[in-house]
Amino acid sequence: MKLHSSQFMNEKTFPFWINRVVHDEHNLPPMHCHDFIELIYVVDGEAQHVFENEAYSISTNHIFIINPGEFHTFHIEPGKKIELINCLFLPSILHDTWLKELGVSQSMDFYYIHPFLDMSDRFHHSLNLQGDYSFHVQSLLEYMIKEFESALTGFSSLIKLKLAELLIVLSRIYNEKETLMKNISSQYDERKLLVRRICGYLERHYDQKISTQTLCELFNISTRHLNRLFKQDTGLTVIEMIHKIRIEKAKQLLIKSNEKVIDVAIKVGYDDPAFFSRLFKRKIGCSPGRYKIEIL
Repeated sequence: MKLHSSQFMNEKTFPFWINRVVHDEHNLPPMHCHDFIELIYVVDGEAQHVFENEAYSISTNHIFIINPGEFHTFHIEPGKKIELINCLFLPSILHDTWLKELGVSQSMDFYYIHPFLDMSDRFHHSLNLQGDYSFHVQSLLEYMIKEFESALTGFSSLIKLKLAELLIVLSRIYNEKETLMKNISSQYDERKLLVRRICGYLERHYDQKISTQTLCELFNISTRHLNRLFKQDTGLTVIEMIHKIRIEKAKQLLIKSNEKVIDVAIKVGYDDPAFFSRLFKRKIGCSPGRYKIEIL
């Protein structure tokens, strides 16, 4: 089951949604994925978080992020329940240039990097907040709920500010987890982490026009250095990686939707459907139309 952002939010005006919910054994979401980012905070209770077919224990003050395309649900023992705050948003709600001006762009690594880390490194799928941090995070989320439900003048601006603050706080906590960071740094040196940050950015913005100059400005790196590092670590150029991500997204759309090839091309970032079809055939071995027929 796949949930779409349009079911919860207006993607163009304010791509954000938040609520508070209680689950028990009789009230559980089915196994699902979605095309938005979901941040989940456990207010109270305990459960098993079933993530990508593996179960992880979660309880009060745990917080974790589910990236687009990741399947998950919960398992709750009879007689028990869990209270959650669900915060859904698209990356476009916080512009990268704005975050860079604030000096907090690296805070977005909280979810940008994770899809490109091994599953064993991905936060162990949650952070367990303690003391003042748990109070601070819950207060931010409750403030956003209040503003979202009231929808008073300027509510969207206030929510954006609080969301940015939340991500900064989570990034700070993440960086303070010395043991986890040592585990990560032992496998990924600074160069590889930079490449994965960039890969995460490409994964989130594949449908937009992306230039190497834009990436260099966002990640404070020269064009020559960017191309050299990227090729060394991935075996691909930046442009080849963009095409790879777009083609994978196109394959998903061709299989899971009734979109025409021309519409799929536009959705994954190609203004020229003919170029998209030629590229798809070169990469996959058949045309987009043929791929859809053969897979189905």
